Amino acid sequence: MSESSNNNLEQAKQEGKYIRTIRSFVKREGRLTKGQAAAIEKCWPTMGLEHKNGLLDLTQVFGNDNDVVLEIGFGMGKSLVEMAKNAPHLNFIGIEVHRPGVGACLMDADEAGVTNLRVFEHDAVEVLADCLSDESLTTLQLFFPDPWHKKRHHKRRIVQTEFAEKLRSKLKIGGVFHMATDWENYAEHMLEVMQAAPGYKNQSETNDYVPRPDLRPLTKFEQRGHRLGHGVWDLMFERTK
Repeated sequence: MSESSNNNLEQAKQEGKYIRTIRSFVKREGRLTKGQAAAIEKCWPTMGLEHKNGLLDLTQVFGNDNDVVLEIGFGMGKSLVEMAKNAPHLNFIGIEVHRPGVGACLMDADEAGVTNLRVFEHDAVEVLADCLSDESLTTLQLFFPDPWHKKRHHKRRIVQTEFAEKLRSKLKIGGVFHMATDWENYAEHMLEVMQAAPGYKNQSETNDYVPRPDLRPLTKFEQRGHRLGHGVWDLMFERTK
């Protein structure tokens, strides 16, 4: 959180006001496997990024000025590692708060010899606010976020008007916010929020959803869903201003 916003939050607390801040996750504790722990110890010095270090110089981080793709909530990281391996001309940053997922991602990246990937273990909202310059990202990915399927929990969904606005400033003009979900109600919610969000254009020819692009790997979970007749909805919105 930036210093000014933190001061405002502290002042509000002192005045007895309740401020609900956006969070990109619900913290889930889990036990690391030996392999995950070893991967973190081995790879974090070269692949790990720390929120506390503040604003990133992405050219320095990656050693080049290639376009940067950021993924929020990469889970166990298999698809993120696959994307990074398949696109060595791009730089990738993943954000995940689940430590075993971070360990699994680093382990897979190490085994695959991937060098164009960096990882945060931190809240995505704070990383976006404090560590990334405006207009620094070519693509921002949010795949299968928690759908909070109960109606009373819909306000906890990460895709909200305020969040869309925060993301927009980090995308380059022409950059894309790519979302995917296997919950039709959440897809409809995403579409409604993004259609109303200023400065975005839907890339769908039918003004709703797009076919899954080849750049997003088909996960085992998704393949199983297809066999069972479950749908998956991709949305891609381009920053226009």
